[in-house]
Amino acid sequence: MTESAASGQQDQQIGLREQVRARYAAAALAVTTQGGDSAGGCCAGTELALDDQFGGALYDAASADQVPAEALLASLGCGNPTAVADLAPGERVLDLGSGGGIDVLLSARRVGPTGYAYGVDMTQEMLDLARANAERAGVQNVEFLHGAIEDLPLDDASVDVVISNCVVNLSTDKPAVLREAHRVLAPGGRIGISDVVAEDHLSPADRAERGSHVGCIAGALSRAEYLDGLRAAGFVDPEVTFTHEVADGMHGAIVRATKPA
Repeated sequence: MTESAASGQQDQQIGLREQVRARYAAAALAVTTQGGDSAGGCCAGTELALDDQFGGALYDAASADQVPAEALLASLGCGNPTAVADLAPGERVLDLGSGGGIDVLLSARRVGPTGYAYGVDMTQEMLDLARANAERAGVQNVEFLHGAIEDLPLDDASVDVVISNCVVNLSTDKPAVLREAHRVLAPGGRIGISDVVAEDHLSPADRAERGSHVGCIAGALSRAEYLDGLRAAGFVDPEVTFTHEVADGMHGAIVRATKPA
């Protein structure tokens, strides 16, 4: 790759990253200013609107009752990773791209007072909302950290479980995200991610035709790309299970893998 081409690619990545940051900052402010009148999904516009493929609608009533309304309204994901991560009391959990904090708060309740839940997000407005939601919920075994999921502000082997809800597809450097998830996991740790994943026959151009990067579609990995990426990062027993279609050939999916003991 020539120097000019590399520079152009870097500029494109910076531009996409800023689009994502602005989109989710706007979503956080919408929850705050709308006072809890509506909910949103990853593919929604700046004005939040409930739909059955993304957002708070994907949480069961029991989960929804455990968090403040503002946390549910700020959920922009494509699944419920806490329901698939099989969390146990005493475990340390990290949520990549924690947004308004719903999955961190649910994780904190599942791991109990002997466990701990971290959230990492690059958007200050979401961090402010998440911390306010933790205070509203009276949950103390949580911490929300400012940072990039490609360069996590946690020590090696510091958590037992990594979760994420429709955020990995937004990264412009997914191999770095998976390497960092592997790094911060203790030996024997695992990931349980909800994400948008493409069918293998769809090219990157096909995915871009079906939706934008900031809308969680254009940046999605294919199933084979996800499995290969997990193995390359050092994970074993990777699996990607489609759960519901969000666009033609694009699916909400559960992604699991384990760090060798």
